[in-house]
Amino acid sequence: MSMSKKRDLKSIREELDRIDQSLLRALSDRHQLIQETAAFKKDSKEAVRHPDREHEILNRIGHMARSNGVDRYFAMSLFRQIIDYSVRFQTDYLIDLENARNRETLLKVGYQGTDGAYSQQAVFSHFSAKPNEIASIGFETFREVVEAVDSGELDYGMLPIENTTAGSINDTYDLLHKHSVFIVGEEVVRVNHCLVAMRDVPLGNIKRVFSHPQAIAQCSEYLSRLHHTKVETFLDTAMAAKKVLEDADLSQAAIASERAAELYGLKIIARNIANQKNNFTRFVVISRNEISCDSNITTKTSIIMSAAHRKGALAHCLNILQNYDLNLTKLESRPQPGTPWEYLFYIDFEGNLASPQVQEALEKLKEFSGMLKVLGSYPSRIS
Repeated sequence: MSMSKKRDLKSIREELDRIDQSLLRALSDRHQLIQETAAFKKDSKEAVRHPDREHEILNRIGHMARSNGVDRYFAMSLFRQIIDYSVRFQTDYLIDLENARNRETLLKVGYQGTDGAYSQQAVFSHFSAKPNEIASIGFETFREVVEAVDSGELDYGMLPIENTTAGSINDTYDLLHKHSVFIVGEEVVRVNHCLVAMRDVPLGNIKRVFSHPQAIAQCSEYLSRLHHTKVETFLDTAMAAKKVLEDADLSQAAIASERAAELYGLKIIARNIANQKNNFTRFVVISRNEISCDSNITTKTSIIMSAAHRKGALAHCLNILQNYDLNLTKLESRPQPGTPWEYLFYIDFEGNLASPQVQEALEKLKEFSGMLKVLGSYPSRIS
């Protein structure tokens, strides 16, 4: 039997606290180096993201973790988040410098919904690397968010534009066409829909389920198995969760996020109930003012256009993008208001408005389009 004295829980926790402080100091030191890296890249025009180097770092972390008795998948997941934050910081730093933006002022960012909404989660994720204080402000509708940005009441707005399960969010496309706002960023949020209620009640006891129409569509297969349950649309997933709390009715439930359930003290009856388990929503960040992006930032450009009313006009437009080697990442059509059977096309492609290549392509597009509106260039979160 070992004669070494067994440590008490208090001393173990004290040592854990010291290790946590050391980790935070190391992260602080790393962040200082990231700031130096961002400043260097501004002068050198070196690309912000280096996928090969990121792959090399993660492989090295995996080997080091294994030799130090740490689960390699946990370590690699942790460092993916650290690298992602590093890229976010460098991108924001360069964008702010390029556009002379103040990194100390309060930024007011609007979203549709209330505390706990996926849109609010997108706000926190997108602005996480900024030194500015962020005020997230919820509105009842997408239109109110856009109008508040357009009037200058908000600095930015966060709008969902497409989902991997339910498809495009047409209201957002229509608002981008109608209002004088620009896309200045994008964010992708993993959606994990949960069925939440006041108590951990049997499914058979639930008679009404509330949620946003998009969430209901994304969970249609699960809901179809809830016999004798009425599904009702609501303004927002988090608002639906809040209603369940306020009504205090054990026969009611909502489809919402884990964060909303935690925020409103609700019980999670079922997790990850969407039709597709890999369920993501892409959001766009809007502003009154467009931004310019350094050439060292991977950039996406969004436009709205109507093809001229002549044979093959749309095909000509798409061929122009191909001829200028601009990779198309999104093509969406919407009816053109006031002109039956004619359509507006929303197009995303990889490229920077500052480049001669993109400028020439847009000039060519004007020849074959009845209308062309540039929504802006912005850092790409996905390709």
